[in-house]
Amino acid sequence: MEQQHIDVLVVGAGISGISAARHVLRGNPGASLVVIERRARVGGTWDLFQYPGIRSDSDMTTFGFGFRPWRDARILAGGAEIRRYVEDAAADEGVLERTRFGRRAISADFSHATGRWTVEVEDEATGERESYSAGYLVGATGYYDYDAPYRPRFPGEEDYRGTLVHPQHWPKELDCTGKRVVVIGSGATAITLLPAMADHVAHITMLQRSPTYLLSLPVTDPLTSALHKLRAPARLTHTIVRARNIALQRGSYAFCRKYPRLARKVLLGLVRARAGKGIDMRHFSPRYKPWDQRLCVVPGGDLFKVLKSGKASIATDHIDTFTADGIRLKSGDELKADVVITATGLNVRLLGGMALSVDGRPVDITDRVLYKAVLLEGVPNLSLVIGYTNASWTLKADLAADYTARLLAHMRRHGHDIATPVAADGDRSEFSVMGEALTSGYIARADEVMPRQGTRDPWRLWNNYYRDRAMLQDAPIEDGPLRFDTAGAPGSVRPAGTDVVADAQEPPRAA
Repeated sequence: MEQQHIDVLVVGAGISGISAARHVLRGNPGASLVVIERRARVGGTWDLFQYPGIRSDSDMTTFGFGFRPWRDARILAGGAEIRRYVEDAAADEGVLERTRFGRRAISADFSHATGRWTVEVEDEATGERESYSAGYLVGATGYYDYDAPYRPRFPGEEDYRGTLVHPQHWPKELDCTGKRVVVIGSGATAITLLPAMADHVAHITMLQRSPTYLLSLPVTDPLTSALHKLRAPARLTHTIVRARNIALQRGSYAFCRKYPRLARKVLLGLVRARAGKGIDMRHFSPRYKPWDQRLCVVPGGDLFKVLKSGKASIATDHIDTFTADGIRLKSGDELKADVVITATGLNVRLLGGMALSVDGRPVDITDRVLYKAVLLEGVPNLSLVIGYTNASWTLKADLAADYTARLLAHMRRHGHDIATPVAADGDRSEFSVMGEALTSGYIARADEVMPRQGTRDPWRLWNNYYRDRAMLQDAPIEDGPLRFDTAGAPGSVRPAGTDVVADAQEPPRAA
């Protein structure tokens, strides 16, 4: 099997991968770069998910790339529009021509002797194997398991005679026209499905165990519309609106965490005002604090409109058992359903399931911490692009991509082959990097998959754009925990049975 030699290999051609590739190419002219993508098109999540009404749950000015203005005044966008936007960016930035589709990354092993990764890849159409030798590896697969969503088994579901479907694998042939539909779940997917399907089904019910905090936003952004009318340049409009939205995201999150009782009162008051008289607030009053889980955005109050119309309804209860033609609840009520949509969430998997090793020794990601929330402790020449959970994903993805490009340029200028973040034992906590942020189901399940949270900088993940921007864009590349080596040098080739973490010296603490 012939091996292909490149400078940088990016795994994943979704938002994170396209951003990473673009920043690396811009910051390192002449670098050879390849993106491998398992799917047949770019877009990642936005190519996979095809359920009705799929849309962003973050405003597009911050969810879009920092280097490519989102020109539409609409605050949210549909999945197909987002995928086209990502593909257009990939084409314009020279990334699309460097992307190889239908490839699944199987394993990656780093050698200190050569200072390079050997990545084994499978062409899923033919089953043939390919081998890449890369100086630097970027994991940009997000953290969803694209193969297997989270799908709990329900009592009696084998007796159900209707159609069961999970939104992650929506059948193209599924026609729900005139049918009774029940959506199990209360997250962004369920909140989206109700208004998207209500007009053509007989009735649609959202069955939830616990409500979610909802925030109604206008369909279009007044500030963006005003700047468009003034014929402000697209770049200026993008800069102004993006800065405002980042500040609003950060400010609202901080407010909710610091003043949860007041925030709850405000959020529930807004729901009450939007939903109108006769609303049963039991369906909209979560048991947890604001931002213990993500807020769900309701554009133009579309959810409340279909609830008022009678085309949709909400049931807050627990499932007792499925029946032949629906679901019986703990209360004794029964929901008749021709179609049940299990919007029960996602499973988490890093690197698309690719096995990671250094000098032939397997790496357990769950035992490592992240350096500046981008590099993996003790693993050379590897960036993990992971977005925010409490703000727009792309804000963090862009920062991580920019930092990776800066790091590569620094290594090239100074003749370094290897960059390895080195942590001390006291730098890791027992929590995962997502364990302290939110309490959503997929966040809790991520504890068994994700790296550990750090106890201090630069190992602690803050989920704070302003803090991360200062650390990733403004701070110097060289610091105590980041060690640089030359391939094959005595200090860089580690004998079998040793671990770079075990040899770490306690880095100086910040004053």
